[in-house]
Amino acid sequence: MKYKLIAVFAVLWMNICAQCDSISPLNKEIHTYVQSQINKKVGRGECWDLASYALNKVGAKWDGLFVYGRKLLPNECIQPGDIIQFKNVKLSYSKGKKTFTEEMKQHTAIIFAVINSDEVILAHQNTGFSGKKVGKSPLVFSTIYKGKYSIYRPEK
Repeated sequence: MKYKLIAVFAVLWMNICAQCDSISPLNKEIHTYVQSQINKKVGRGECWDLASYALNKVGAKWDGLFVYGRKLLPNECIQPGDIIQFKNVKLSYSKGKKTFTEEMKQHTAIIFAVINSDEVILAHQNTGFSGKKVGKSPLVFSTIYKGKYSIYRPEK
């Protein structure tokens, strides 16, 4: 019995790892689109416009508001091309001796790269650092101390 449980766990673990190592074809299309828009203004330059244009370009199903596909469960792997929606999020981080805080009341971004389970690179616009053009910035999830965010996997 013990070895059967170990075998089942090993198969589940391999499936989870395989899922983490691969990117869905639709997410690859979204990533390619976003890559082509870096340093450009998409739509009106609002954060939401980047996700809207990307999803429409690849023919993804979504509600036209703030549900960008299937909501990921907390234990699912994040992929480039996933879309993240922030609501009343506050985060704090240090660089050297300085501490910085950021606030995102309502913000939409696309996961551009996954560094590890706690850090991603976001592609987004309508930000303090890139203005109305698409730029990239890191996000460390463990720096978020208030608010909520949801991550969506685009679907056809």
